[in-house]
Amino acid sequence: MNAPFSTWYDTSGVRSGVRRLFHDETDQGKVFYPAQHVPHLSHEVVVALPAAQRRDLAIRHLYQFLLSTTHLETRVVNPAAELIANGRSGVDLTGRHRLDAFKVYCDEGYHALYSLDLADQVARETGVPIPDWDFGGFVDALAAAGARTLPEAPALVPLLQAVVFETLVTAVLNEIPNDPTVLTVVRDLTRDHARDEGHHHRFFADFFQHLWAGLDRSLRGPVARALPALVRACLDWDTAPVLGALRLAGLDTATATAVVTDSYLSGAGEDRVATICRATVRVFRAAGVFDVPGAHEAFAAHGLVATGKETP
Repeated sequence: MNAPFSTWYDTSGVRSGVRRLFHDETDQGKVFYPAQHVPHLSHEVVVALPAAQRRDLAIRHLYQFLLSTTHLETRVVNPAAELIANGRSGVDLTGRHRLDAFKVYCDEGYHALYSLDLADQVARETGVPIPDWDFGGFVDALAAAGARTLPEAPALVPLLQAVVFETLVTAVLNEIPNDPTVLTVVRDLTRDHARDEGHHHRFFADFFQHLWAGLDRSLRGPVARALPALVRACLDWDTAPVLGALRLAGLDTATATAVVTDSYLSGAGEDRVATICRATVRVFRAAGVFDVPGAHEAFAAHGLVATGKETP
């Protein structure tokens, strides 16, 4: 492996980063979160709301983004990083891999910390409290997808979940830093996160190569067919906080539910899903997942690749 953490002690966020502090730049026209990445903000019902309510909806979506990150890092990635770091993953790895897994563990704890820290700062400065909601419902959905699609090998599920998340997340994070309409602190924090996650992507892509190479051939088919469901579980929206935010904005339950259905449950965003998962699909293709009969069809059925056979 081309040592993604060779300069970690000098360049990782937890070693060299600065605390990002909130400054309200909304008087300059900057927004808390880009509306083009929040489907319900462009719904006609929401567009018709007073500006103050739309602003609060954007703030609450920022909370969802930040607090979902704290759940992701501590409940999905770090449990897998611990298995790898302590030699409990069942995959034959070098000492360098184990040391690098501990670096991932440190990074992810710091990402969770500064995500919660920024949410707390925004809440105190804007007066919009962080709702007392479960921002980690997607973690349960991901676990359910793993249990449902890979009952043959439950020990593999947390490792595969981490691989999927860590090869997807950089594409998601890269949507924000270069958008000049977004608050500087949100752009800077997301850029910090994306920089670390680029190294994590390389680590988990390499880890998956080792996992797949050592996988019993009887399990390759089940794993290949389970992976698309895990990818979709990572990318499908957690709509419970969205529904709650719409209710706080003054919409009745029926109207809020209709907005959620129109914005998230009617096939919206499928092009974005295919774009975000490209790097993850490349990782699986490079390892040999698509050599398994039926694998391409399984990925296509989940909208992750084109239905026809593709060239690598």
